[in-house]
Amino acid sequence: MHAYRSHTCAELNAGHVGQEVRLSGWVHRVRDHGGVLFIDLRDHYGITQVIADADSPAFAELETVRAEWVIRIEGRVKGRDAALVNPKLATGEIEVYATGLTVLGAADELPMPVFGEVDYPEETRLTYRFLDLRREKLHANMMLRSNVVRSLRNRMWDAGFNEFQTPIITASSPEGARDFLVPSRLHPGKFYALPQAPQQFKQLIMVAGFDRYFQIAPCFRDEDPRADRSPTDFYQLDVEMSFVEQEDVFQAVQPVIQGIFEEFGGGRRVDADWPRIAYRDAMLWYGSDKPDLRNPIRMQVVSEHFRGSGFAIFAKLLENEGTEIRAIPAPTGGSRKFCDRMNAFAQSQGLPGMGYIFWRKGDDGAMEAAGPLAKNIGPERTEAIRQQLGLGEGDAAFFLGGKPETFEAVAGRARNEIGRELGLTEENCFRFAWIVDFPMYEKDDEGKVDFSHNPFSMPQGGMAALEGDPLKVLAYQYDLACNGYELISGGIRNHKPEIMFKAFELAGYPASEVEKRFGGMVKAFRYGAPPHGGCAAGIDRIVMLLADEANIREVIMFPMNQRAEDLLMGAPSEPTNEQLRELRLRVVPKD
Repeated sequence: MHAYRSHTCAELNAGHVGQEVRLSGWVHRVRDHGGVLFIDLRDHYGITQVIADADSPAFAELETVRAEWVIRIEGRVKGRDAALVNPKLATGEIEVYATGLTVLGAADELPMPVFGEVDYPEETRLTYRFLDLRREKLHANMMLRSNVVRSLRNRMWDAGFNEFQTPIITASSPEGARDFLVPSRLHPGKFYALPQAPQQFKQLIMVAGFDRYFQIAPCFRDEDPRADRSPTDFYQLDVEMSFVEQEDVFQAVQPVIQGIFEEFGGGRRVDADWPRIAYRDAMLWYGSDKPDLRNPIRMQVVSEHFRGSGFAIFAKLLENEGTEIRAIPAPTGGSRKFCDRMNAFAQSQGLPGMGYIFWRKGDDGAMEAAGPLAKNIGPERTEAIRQQLGLGEGDAAFFLGGKPETFEAVAGRARNEIGRELGLTEENCFRFAWIVDFPMYEKDDEGKVDFSHNPFSMPQGGMAALEGDPLKVLAYQYDLACNGYELISGGIRNHKPEIMFKAFELAGYPASEVEKRFGGMVKAFRYGAPPHGGCAAGIDRIVMLLADEANIREVIMFPMNQRAEDLLMGAPSEPTNEQLRELRLRVVPKD
């Protein structure tokens, strides 16, 4: 018999009754029923119930064990009475009568429980992450992640993609976030960077003549943390293809992602219709470039109904160039109580509030419009709004105005809140959409033109498109949204040096800077580059959705906390003086 176990804690069943066995694992739970001990023994695979009474030679020792001790049990498999069978356990038909015990690893008093799903402070959970990972839900999340990665890899191979690895230590590159810099010992004063993504390398792989590349790639970005984003590192399914247009990438990627959600979605419906929605329409209809299509509400522009109306706030607003009024339809939301609640929600988001109209049955039995807005603009305008929005008795509409960029984000959150509150948002399903036609450029807070997304995307229209207003240039850039999250970002690449130089010039990068930062790629493009494109899918976020978690740290084995600290390993840490001298660095004290 093996030194530690003849079976795992998930293997034994009625067919093993009468056999002598050996099990090893953690003490999950101890129950003392007055002279009879029940111990749930847990390993990676499952749980087996161990029993001992006063006649057992192991009884006295078993009385001393505590939760999370690692022990080895020798014993005999017994069948449970029919009334005591536990259908929730794979081993629920049997129990092991203990005849011997060896303590393999005693445990100190636990700083947090492992049995049950008690809600503990995140700081404690991350400091003792090895204990946290023993909990059933988190253990299941990590196994889900492992299986998703395995399935992604198999699906990519089956689709004719080849897996290649790219460098982890490389040069700094502007990818939209801060780099993690690594000082060079051999080249004092110079720094490597951890890659924000394998972007340049995967393009170089295409130039080198390979096709259909993928990689399960670690990426590093010094970002502010969010619930759906790690502040330091993450993993993505990185993809690139040669001789493709945008639609070719979509056709290659959809079966892989859809198959993953069908395989691991737990029976939730996976929508096979992935619409293409222009970025401009997504912002208008949903107030977001990652819309949750489970919510059927679409916002609409209703400016003309308020222009010159009796509602002075909106009428005056519309006199300014670039302003508009948008409506958020709220089917079944036609009560003052609900409207007041949504108005309070808008105020919690930093707005003065939202105007609203709701339609109800009047004293004469006919439908009437109610609310402060309805009184100000009159029945003809409210009726025109109702008809445009397709609303009726018992429905409502909310209104926001100004320059779209000032209220779109809040409007999008209000749309989501209204959908949830009214039960309009579909549950137990995954709805996808490709968001396309992203603007190539945007103005920053100082009014400077800069790239709005990936700087390596091909502008729609090529060089000719770059001769006009940069803010009107669209890129072959696309994202995949699912249930309100961005899962994929990608684009058709700019593979022509002259277009690349012009594109960067418009964003304030002279040719010399482009040569300095992207010299390798520019050089490669001068020696015959194929049209190519691809994308990257966030593995952490995919698993977060599949696990039905709201926080990405619940699907990462050893995550950082909100302050980008590793509480278990003590990172970041202060370097020693010897390390600093070797790197010829000096730490400047904080003021």
